[in-house]
Amino acid sequence: MKIVIAGAGSVGYHLAKLLSHENQDITIIDTDDDVLDSVRNKLDVMTVSGNATSLNTMVEAEVRNADLFIAVTTSEDTNMLTAILAKQKGAAKTIARVRNPEFLSQQQKEYFSKIGIDILISPTQLAALEIKRLIKRASLTDSFDFEGERLSIVGFSIDANSNLVGKTVSDIDQGQDTFTYRGVAILRNHTTIIPRGSTVLLKGDHLYLSLKTKHIEKAMPFLGKQSKKIKNVMIIGDTPLALSTAELLQGVYNVSLLMRNKEIGKRFLKTLDNTLVSIGDPSNMEFLAQCGLSKMDAFVALTPNSEINILSSLLAEESGVYKTIALVDNDVYTHISQNIGVDTIINKKIIAANNIFRFVRKGNIEAIATLHGVDAEIIEFQISKAGRLTELTLSELKLPLGSIVAGIVRGHQTIIPAGSFRMALNDKVIIFVLPEAIKSVEEIFK
Repeated sequence: MKIVIAGAGSVGYHLAKLLSHENQDITIIDTDDDVLDSVRNKLDVMTVSGNATSLNTMVEAEVRNADLFIAVTTSEDTNMLTAILAKQKGAAKTIARVRNPEFLSQQQKEYFSKIGIDILISPTQLAALEIKRLIKRASLTDSFDFEGERLSIVGFSIDANSNLVGKTVSDIDQGQDTFTYRGVAILRNHTTIIPRGSTVLLKGDHLYLSLKTKHIEKAMPFLGKQSKKIKNVMIIGDTPLALSTAELLQGVYNVSLLMRNKEIGKRFLKTLDNTLVSIGDPSNMEFLAQCGLSKMDAFVALTPNSEINILSSLLAEESGVYKTIALVDNDVYTHISQNIGVDTIINKKIIAANNIFRFVRKGNIEAIATLHGVDAEIIEFQISKAGRLTELTLSELKLPLGSIVAGIVRGHQTIIPAGSFRMALNDKVIIFVLPEAIKSVEEIFK
């Protein structure tokens, strides 16, 4: 597949990095030669220096032959214009990154589709939705649902007091019979491990399980976690993401929004009708305390400064806040989240790149998800034809070592399969896959 990316910033670079595992024909357009030099030194991609709105630049990037054109520059107007031009020049499918939430309405999407923009994507909206989901299941650090919330993959940290420390995956499997689960991944010292029965769990591990969604509450005691109901949420930041998150959460929770800028606060109040907005320095502990930090159940740090977000979240943890979420713009922080004390760290640019990435996939793929800090993907396939996949058991299929079947959805059944399980036509199969095994797994499920 030939893919042209306009914009070599954080979203464009991370997207190109993901695609580099796929051996795709990638060209990146940007006006900054230094940024392009850096991209060339790190990734095996073609680069074109120039303005993406220039027809000459599009000709040089061979946009006319593109299967996919992705516009992810920092300018919303540039993204929309280049996507339209790319479509007119012959690009098969176009994607544009936008900021204005009005563009994401169904009516607007249909209009833009008619003039050449097939898909509109908003990193801000995607991140706000992820924050809402994380607060809904506050005892977990990650939670992804599949097939209408029938099967979930959840993540949690194993602390020093956990009963799971020192036990093997087989031990914990045999130690309970109230629900069925499968350990699909361990994040240990920045390394992603697909566990086997003999894998020993250590303090500080981040363990991911697949289980039926309806069993999540039942699993909490086994995981050594409380089932905490969130009522009061504090958000800090005067960013568009802070506004979008407050909009999603108000009405469901008691939301307080703290920010420095008084004028932005007034502007936010025109949109927010059930959120308490306070003006002050959100990095100041006294101000946070005055605004009721100790009474909060969740704290969400969404300022433009990653360090402030992390430090204020740690202060919230020390004040007894149950759930903390910090926004960062550096993927290095994403990988160390399990070790620094913040419950969950999110990066909206990585969220956006991962979301765009699913449009590159081929075959019978139903959905794709990624876990923060984990170098792997969760891919949902549908079995559309009988053959080897339906004739052999999972053990006999000999799937790549870097993969594990997390669950099966068959009609109204949700199944956590053993090695003796045999798949059937029309099954939805959720698989956890390391990057090096993705291509092999996709070939098997074609």
